[in-house]
Amino acid sequence: MKLISLAEVRDKIKNLVQEANFVLQEDVQTALETMEKLEESPAGLEVFRQLKENALIAREEKLGICQDTGLAVFLVEMGEEIQFKKDDGLSSLREAINEGTRQGYAEGYLRKSVVEDPIRRKNTSDNTPAFIHWEVVPGDVFKVTFIAKGGGAENMSAIRMFAPAAGLEGIEDFVVETVDKAGSNPCPPIIVGVGIGGNFEYVAWLAKKALLRRPLGSHHPDPFYAEMERRLLERINKLGIGPQGMGGRVTALAVHVEVFPCHIASMPAAVNIECHAHRVLSFEL
Repeated sequence: MKLISLAEVRDKIKNLVQEANFVLQEDVQTALETMEKLEESPAGLEVFRQLKENALIAREEKLGICQDTGLAVFLVEMGEEIQFKKDDGLSSLREAINEGTRQGYAEGYLRKSVVEDPIRRKNTSDNTPAFIHWEVVPGDVFKVTFIAKGGGAENMSAIRMFAPAAGLEGIEDFVVETVDKAGSNPCPPIIVGVGIGGNFEYVAWLAKKALLRRPLGSHHPDPFYAEMERRLLERINKLGIGPQGMGGRVTALAVHVEVFPCHIASMPAAVNIECHAHRVLSFEL
């Protein structure tokens, strides 16, 4: 049985949210460099130049890559053989994650983007509560993955409940239609998370999890869905939206698909769009 300190989790979270917001990760840098070579539009190429310069300044000056430092979204993969040490006044894992988020956003001077009520709109002033998704796994694994999810990209997400007769073509058209409708709002070049299957609420999580599961440049392990990802990326990049909506050949850096079993009478699909900064980072204890 592995014993993990809640205080250590809090401190890891505090550092995690800052590093994710300050440092463009290696897989994202590689994807930008790769896709820049495909861009032909002068305006698009200038956007790529500015994105790289912005990332350099953010890393060196410890500033947010984007002024929208996002909702703090976590995937917690927790082994069945884990126990937690309640220390430093912390009484639960949820409290440790929220406190780490609170401290990290405060110490990093990151924008606080959470309102405590969706209608009355009063800011919580500390970017909590965090949005936490739990997955219980075998063994003593403890892995936390964070994504800073900005509003411009999140607002462009979509879900649709298809009948099975819609088939693969119907889902692919829906994905491309969603990106086309989003236009410049999610700050392209974007990453597109696609969820297929499950039920109404679970397919939305699948689409977001598609953004968290693997690095840019990787492909779905099932060749059928790997080919679907390739096909969707090609169609999306033919839309002509281009970097920051300025026109060009590169609208998306990647498309990632996640699937799950579903009911015989339905075929849910969801799209969760992510901005070019793709602020995803993990740690394990």
